[in-house]
Amino acid sequence: MTEFTPILSFSGGLLIGLAAVALMAVHGRIAGINGIVGGLLSLNINSDWAWRAAFIAGMVASPLVLLGATGQLPQISIPSSPALLLAGGFLTGVGTTLGSGCTSGHGVCGMSRLSARSIVATMTFMATGGVTVFLIRHVFGG
Repeated sequence: MTEFTPILSFSGGLLIGLAAVALMAVHGRIAGINGIVGGLLSLNINSDWAWRAAFIAGMVASPLVLLGATGQLPQISIPSSPALLLAGGFLTGVGTTLGSGCTSGHGVCGMSRLSARSIVATMTFMATGGVTVFLIRHVFGG
């Protein structure tokens, strides 16, 4: 069973939204992690590299901010094998490539701009997630 954490959830969503708005306002760019990391890993280093690196560094450093504010790091438990995690990561990469972006790009940024492609993509993500949970819990007995 998962915990109901409305304050933490609201705060996290608010920070994600503010980061997306700030990136759009300052750089005119969409905060899709797939695109940000893809540009960061590109062999063509240009003026975009600095803000991309800062954005990713902020994501990586955020647990340290939580540690400073609460005195504890987030508890993370991954009940899957390394092979399953690698397969999931690979399939996620394929999916974000085929879908022209990731869930954050489509769900947070694309839908807020009323992009039809992002609305359809997000509905597809949500429906697929719902079907997957149903299958794992009720068909395969996980």
